[in-house]
Amino acid sequence: MNILYKSFGSYETNCFLLDFDDFDIVIDPGMGSASWIRSNSKNLVAILNTHGHFDHVWSNDELQKTTGAKLYTPKDDIFMLSNDIFGMNMPSSLPDFAIGPNTVLDINGIKVTFHHFPGHTPGCSAIEIEEHLFSGDFIFEGSIGRTDFPYSNPNDMAKSLKIFAEWTTDMPIHPGHGRKTSVKVEQLNVDYWLKFLA
Repeated sequence: MNILYKSFGSYETNCFLLDFDDFDIVIDPGMGSASWIRSNSKNLVAILNTHGHFDHVWSNDELQKTTGAKLYTPKDDIFMLSNDIFGMNMPSSLPDFAIGPNTVLDINGIKVTFHHFPGHTPGCSAIEIEEHLFSGDFIFEGSIGRTDFPYSNPNDMAKSLKIFAEWTTDMPIHPGHGRKTSVKVEQLNVDYWLKFLA
């Protein structure tokens, strides 16, 4: 798996394009990302959303229509794709697949796991592919997703962080904003964030 990424929009949202030789998967196609994705992808088969916020899903519909790729979205965030909750004139989109919590998928022979970490949004997920974790807005380098937005829940975030703290497998984390980090590094910060959320 070869990982390409680029940040898009005023919130510098990371979009990840995963190259598997004869097909590609994209994670979180944000504002203005569609042309970059198409120019770097030879056969896009899947669009994965970590959650439903506009800066991560903006180009869903355009990519579905121009590439034929199927859209996979956490089911608890699907309502956000057609409800412009931040008033950004976001293009609406409709997923091909509603993904339940902690679901394991097979996409063209690739194991894709949606780990459910609600708090930032109800369906917020970190997507594991080939021992890489694409964490969306659940966890960043030295930080976590905000819990003061509409439909955010600090109690859910605290529960998610406690689950994350118990993971025993280290792997790189590719967050929705900012630089790459790792599970073990960010587990060291969990106690701080739990106190912050209390």
